[in-house]
Amino acid sequence: MREFLLRRIWHPLRELLRQGLTPGKLAASVAIGLGISIFPVIGMTTLLCVLAAYLGRLNQPAVQLINYLAYPLQILMLIPFIRLGERLFNAPRLLLDAHQIIGLIKTDAFGAIRFFWTSTWHAVVAWLMVVPLATVLLTLLLIPVMRRLMPKSMAEEGV
Repeated sequence: MREFLLRRIWHPLRELLRQGLTPGKLAASVAIGLGISIFPVIGMTTLLCVLAAYLGRLNQPAVQLINYLAYPLQILMLIPFIRLGERLFNAPRLLLDAHQIIGLIKTDAFGAIRFFWTSTWHAVVAWLMVVPLATVLLTLLLIPVMRRLMPKSMAEEGV
């Protein structure tokens, strides 16, 4: 039983935790996790983080950890992305605050989707205009930090 648990659970988990342990990959994992965590569609960030980490061969646990830790930022950034989307598309101003939006989502998710459809896709376009560049810049800023934080032997293995 011990051998089975080691082979089927511990070894794959250990490899998952070690994946992408270079300063560049960890910096990208943190930056991408943070960038996706503020995606202006509630309930989509976990799936997007899984996809981004898989496609980018990034550290999946690091991406998800940052995503979950930054969840309050998603709520804080909803209104700014909605407002930027309204400006980009010259759309009428949505007269709700973040608490009212979350309340509507909790009470009637499908009704909220219908009500916020236009505002949501405007916010997504705004997010697409801001976050990719911010993620690249954050990655570049974090690489030297990760080099200093990682053990020297691991930091020398890659960028």
